[in-house]
Amino acid sequence: MIGGAGENDASGESPQSLPDSAQSTRIEQVLAEFPDAGTSSVIAVVTRADAGGLTAADRQAAMAAVTRAANATGAAPSELVPAPDGAAVLGQIPISAQSSGTALTEQIERVREAARAGLPADLTLAITGGPAFAADISESFAGADVTLLAVTAIVVAALLIVTYRSPILWLLPLLIIGLADRVANAAGTGLSRLTDMTFDGSTSGITSVLVFGAGTNYALLLISRYRDELHRATDHRRALRQAVRRAGPAILASNLTVVMALLILVLASVPSTRSLGVFAAAGLLVALAFVLIGLPAALALCGRKVFWPYIPEADDRDFAEEGVWHRIATRVVARPVRVAAVTVTALLVCVLGLFTVDIGLSQTEQFRVRAESVTGFDTLAAHFPAGSADPAQIVARANTAPRLTDLFSSTPGVVRATQTGTSPTGWARWTVFLDAAPGSDRAFEIIESLRARADSVPGAEAMVGGSDAQALDSRTAANRDRLLIIPLILAVVCAVLLILLRAVPAALLLVAVTVLSALAALGIGSWLSVHLFGFPAMDTAVPLFAFLFLVALGVDYTIFLVTRAREETPAHGTEWAMVRAVSATGAVITSAGVVLAAVFCVLGVLPLITLTQLGIVVGVGILLDTFVVRTVIIPALFSAIGPKVWWPGNATRGGANDRAPEDDRVAAHR
Repeated sequence: MIGGAGENDASGESPQSLPDSAQSTRIEQVLAEFPDAGTSSVIAVVTRADAGGLTAADRQAAMAAVTRAANATGAAPSELVPAPDGAAVLGQIPISAQSSGTALTEQIERVREAARAGLPADLTLAITGGPAFAADISESFAGADVTLLAVTAIVVAALLIVTYRSPILWLLPLLIIGLADRVANAAGTGLSRLTDMTFDGSTSGITSVLVFGAGTNYALLLISRYRDELHRATDHRRALRQAVRRAGPAILASNLTVVMALLILVLASVPSTRSLGVFAAAGLLVALAFVLIGLPAALALCGRKVFWPYIPEADDRDFAEEGVWHRIATRVVARPVRVAAVTVTALLVCVLGLFTVDIGLSQTEQFRVRAESVTGFDTLAAHFPAGSADPAQIVARANTAPRLTDLFSSTPGVVRATQTGTSPTGWARWTVFLDAAPGSDRAFEIIESLRARADSVPGAEAMVGGSDAQALDSRTAANRDRLLIIPLILAVVCAVLLILLRAVPAALLLVAVTVLSALAALGIGSWLSVHLFGFPAMDTAVPLFAFLFLVALGVDYTIFLVTRAREETPAHGTEWAMVRAVSATGAVITSAGVVLAAVFCVLGVLPLITLTQLGIVVGVGILLDTFVVRTVIIPALFSAIGPKVWWPGNATRGGANDRAPEDDRVAAHR
């Protein structure tokens, strides 16, 4: 299967963030009708290294550089445009408009190499413009699969060795999950060939992170339950069957919750979001199959000795009433109202971090490292109008052109609007230079103003495109998707919990706490991203993806904990059952949370700010879930509510007033 799917040809592509219905998408179909539709342009901006004015010899050298670059693409060079201050010149270099992904990156690299060949040492040249930005984004994903996989495997291996303290055991889950990731990658590549969805570098990277993170969590839970059962059974195969029987439903419910939440993304208007939902869901189903089928088979072959040097014996040891988590849980349920009030208040304070940051990165703010397209833009913006690097494109019916040129030119924020051609099908085209940084709020305001003015002309059928229009349409689509998808994700999570627990108060409470935790993580992560790491703003895609992963993956730990509490409740009562559940699952939830948080932080090895921010927010949120929500807030709230939390079911031993001997132990801590 892995070999049959072939290589992922789109792994070097940047994410497709424009809906098919967006105006900036529809205009591309019209632009393709113009005679010069097969070409686009990048901009070479030349300055002196000492920031002085350009001499006649400097301008000749700059013209020679632009000519060499144009020759590398087989096109004719353009005349140089001098800056008003005389300290810079720019020249347009035609390139193929059909290239994308790796092909575009290679083409831009040829242009850059040709332009710099023979350039005097006292001159500085940078290639910028829309295609150059796209090429640099694509370049950031070059080798991303290999780098991300290697770093993720190292991180998971290190944490598993620390968790198991065994030279053997850590290999089994790592090999099983590593193989699952490769099969998931092949499945994603196969799906991309069968559908119109793109398995791009971003989608591939996030899918690998999810497979490794969630798959390792499932393996940790299964192995933890297996080790517990080995203390009760002399036959390791019998213990393994019991572990799969008891842990399997929780793992299955956790997996299906995340998968269903991911599949909701197919309702998104952004193509890259839809693709992520389908491919990540397929990857997690592969991880589930490998953990529930492949891992038990490997454990059965190895026997007890796989835990060496800490081999569990059949001694009826009860891990549910010992350890640091037992002591913490006992103190939490002893004062549940006070603990819940303090921790919930702390989370609400963390949510306030959301109001301290801006949402939306401009085109020049996408990179965590310094890209040449950004450097070139900054240089260009210092000497020319900011929008010179990437002008807007407008098309309208040619019979309305005489009325539109002056209308566009008089729009506030427009430096120059020039009609640049007509198509055989009756369309006219304008190139419009804006006095605003690409992707900035000011640029968006000008685009919206241009669209409003164009719409006021009857019969024009005008459309405004270009990078700024695309960024605006992407932001609009992202806002729409958040409003639609987030409520649906919550509905799915709530439905799964209701089916699993058959308890209305418990399900609603867990959803509410999970949402609060996710918002707190977004607040903390946003604040850290902007005020500690120095990023200019949060990317528009981060809130939706982060909320999805925090809610869906956070419910994993909820299911692990609460299903164990429900299992213990008939024999021990609600309060002490929660203590035993925290005691039994505290260590595995902690290990799983640390592993998952670390795996998401691995996204930081990629140079795009968006993925780094996603890693920060989700990493913080998972740790918050691990150490605060699942082990403090939920036990406190369940203890405060008591047996009524299981309504309309009856998970208790008897009536609500029944007391267990364990109740006295809780009372002793009050």
